[in-house]
Amino acid sequence: MSARSTQFRFWLLAFLGLVALLWALKPMLLPFVAGMTLAYFLDPVVNALSGRKVPRWLGTLLVLLGFTTLVVALLLLIAPLLQSQIVALIGAMPGYVTTLKEHLMPVAETWIARLSPDDVEKLRDAVGQYAGNAVGWAGRLLQELVSGGLALFDILTLLIITPVVAFYLLRDWPRLTQAVDTLLPRKHYTMIRKEMLEIDRTLSGFIRGQALVCLCLGLIYGVGLTLVGLKYGATVGVIAGALSFIPYVGSTFGLVCSLALAMAQFDEGYRIGLVLAVFLVGQSLEGYVLTPKLVGDRVGLHPVWILFALFAGGSLMGFTGVLIAVPVAAVIGVLTRFALRQYKLSAIYRDPLVPAPPPYAPPDDKPVP
Repeated sequence: MSARSTQFRFWLLAFLGLVALLWALKPMLLPFVAGMTLAYFLDPVVNALSGRKVPRWLGTLLVLLGFTTLVVALLLLIAPLLQSQIVALIGAMPGYVTTLKEHLMPVAETWIARLSPDDVEKLRDAVGQYAGNAVGWAGRLLQELVSGGLALFDILTLLIITPVVAFYLLRDWPRLTQAVDTLLPRKHYTMIRKEMLEIDRTLSGFIRGQALVCLCLGLIYGVGLTLVGLKYGATVGVIAGALSFIPYVGSTFGLVCSLALAMAQFDEGYRIGLVLAVFLVGQSLEGYVLTPKLVGDRVGLHPVWILFALFAGGSLMGFTGVLIAVPVAAVIGVLTRFALRQYKLSAIYRDPLVPAPPPYAPPDDKPVP
């Protein structure tokens, strides 16, 4: 057996063993994955303090205390407002549903009157079937998220273990990365290090940047909806901003909920238009300012790929799967691009009798004169 085949078998078995171990331990992984995520997120700040001659352990302690203080302060400021708005919204929901029926039923009845009785019956059956399937799917997904993540480890355990894991990982991060570095096979060391740096660039560009984008969108939606006079607009804006980590979900949720509330609260059409304008402004800022500046356009993670990874992670491993979905998606994306580059350099792709084509350049969007 050749050395190349031996190496391939070794790394394949190691990968399969790691997957099996993670699958077996998935009920207890949540606080550790959360701690690793927090450590990765805060590591640049600790590195900056270390560069200023602050001991690593002290910088780690200061950063974690500062982060915890910031989170607690935000919760103390926002939680009472959100709680009061959510309670009031639940109490006002029956009246809003009645108002929406009064607005929408005449339009629906006019449209249904144009259909034949057979078409109406088919439409009713289809709507009932799809609605039942959607509710059942959402219920199963929620059950899997809860049972896979929070059923065995309550919130108190999560709050205790996660900071401890984050502290030790942040304190020992340079030694851990150096230990991993010494284990890399020397023959392919340069190539592996290059791909690992690409994975780190992709992860840091997306996770840290997207977190800032979500924060900015939450402020834009919450403040904007409040200024246009929409009741419970702050709650909808904050939730929409948090859900914006999942592509398309946050903006769609916020727009649908805000328009429904606006139709139930306002009689003037221009005020409903103002609510729509808030989301148009938010989406424009996200697409042309926030995402290019904070995330960048070279992270290599397509929104549809992120969406698929998050749903697949949630279905397979619950809330823990959601936390590791983006890192796994980034690793798979980098490895896929590497495999495609190797394929295009191989004899399988290239014809030795035909010269290699020039590097691909995207077409010019400028009109032909």
